[in-house]
Amino acid sequence: MNATVTLLEILKYTLPAIIVLLATTTIVKKFIFAENQRKQMAIFEGAQDVTLRLRLQAYERLAMFIERIGSRQLIPRLYDPEMTVRDLQIAITITIRTEFEHNVSQQIYVSKNVWETVKGVKEQELNMINRVAQSLNPEASAKELHARIMEIVSKTEQDLPTEVALQIINSEVKTVMQYGSY
Repeated sequence: MNATVTLLEILKYTLPAIIVLLATTTIVKKFIFAENQRKQMAIFEGAQDVTLRLRLQAYERLAMFIERIGSRQLIPRLYDPEMTVRDLQIAITITIRTEFEHNVSQQIYVSKNVWETVKGVKEQELNMINRVAQSLNPEASAKELHARIMEIVSKTEQDLPTEVALQIINSEVKTVMQYGSY
């Protein structure tokens, strides 16, 4: 009987201590877990801000690329009265390809739709320049190529590929700004 009383006395003190220990351990674990989640969320939000900035810069660069390769902006920038049709055609081709290569890394920040549109515009511009240049004497004055391309661009009733691409980019940027994703 003495052993039972002693056992009950020990349990009287140790059982509440064990319960308090378990409760404290559970509370501390929940607190640490919640704190870790809060820190991860803060890191994630910080990363989202950086990612959003990078994505917006990519859209900006691609919009600038599209603007720069449009015939209305590109040809006057490259045109020299002393050039031949072939010289201007080569200068335009090299400029478009160089600018594209300079911006190729932006594809990782934009949707596949935007990237495919940008690539398509580049190809359409190159094809149009080459098609018009092939219809002219390669040794003729570059003024002929310049005039013929400006005539085609001004007579086009549909939206130019560059205009369509800019609309697609602008639309996606608005979506990204609104929802943070596409």
